Amino acid sequence: MSKYAFGVDVGGTTVKLGLFNDEGQVLDKWEIPTVKDNGGEKVLPDIAASIKNKMQEKSITAADLVGVGIGAPGAVNAEGFMVNGAVNIGWGSFDLAETLKKELDLPVTVKAGNDANVAALGEMWQGGGKGYSNLVAVTLGTGVGGGIIIDGRILTGTNGAGGEIGHIHIEDNETEVCGCKNKGCLEQYASATGITRLANRRLAKDDAPSMLRGGEISAKTVFDAVKAGDKVAIEIAEQFGEYLGKGLAAVASVVDPQIFVIGGGVSKAGDILFKYIEPSYKRCAFGPCKQTKFALAKLGNDAGIYGAAALVLK
Repeated sequence: MSKYAFGVDVGGTTVKLGLFNDEGQVLDKWEIPTVKDNGGEKVLPDIAASIKNKMQEKSITAADLVGVGIGAPGAVNAEGFMVNGAVNIGWGSFDLAETLKKELDLPVTVKAGNDANVAALGEMWQGGGKGYSNLVAVTLGTGVGGGIIIDGRILTGTNGAGGEIGHIHIEDNETEVCGCKNKGCLEQYASATGITRLANRRLAKDDAPSMLRGGEISAKTVFDAVKAGDKVAIEIAEQFGEYLGKGLAAVASVVDPQIFVIGGGVSKAGDILFKYIEPSYKRCAFGPCKQTKFALAKLGNDAGIYGAAALVLK
């Protein structure tokens, strides 16, 4: 008889949920709004109610259910405890896994993790990192997120902050402040907003002709211009790649992954990213790590629900 699991990915606007069988196939997926009123007190009860409704709809009993995994935007330690809360939801520090288990009121396993770490687990299980047990997933979005998997297990760290590669210090001369309150973090140059920052700085430097001038500046427009052969855009891409390659080389020297899986909105540029990341990476990486593979993520916005389900199925 098939067994089932639910994967839950809590975001600031919506909560994504997925129903999986024990072979890793998603059978159904849906979303509910993230109600952040009163410190997000309704989020977990809403998730529990949605899961119970889906179980009733699909005629799934507690005996059929292996468990529920949940990923949330904040530091979550190995025991499923949110160490510093989730600011964009209104949560403080609390036992996320145990609280959801109480809301479900079902005799099933509930496990919790940081959303980026959980997404990395999803990519290892059924995505761009399938077939590997040691990987680093890098999400290039508004910021730079990361998840580290060692021997098939999430590297959580003491405070649930393992994998925060976006906040590796990479530039001593930065004057602008990162969202983490430090200066010179990797995500200030390698995220979508970071690429826009690099582009605006380069365009302000001189009057060199570029198709980027006079239009919207974004990571997408930069890499579209790169593909069109725009020399200024290529300079921006080279600077982006220099920072990211150097940062990932530092990560590799510590965790020695088999593969880096690159996801997030910036990854939609495609394999051309590797042309700019790998030279810097290979130059800076420790000898045995120089041949680490690079691949694009495959699960997109579903990586979180896959990884959450993997928390209880793997």
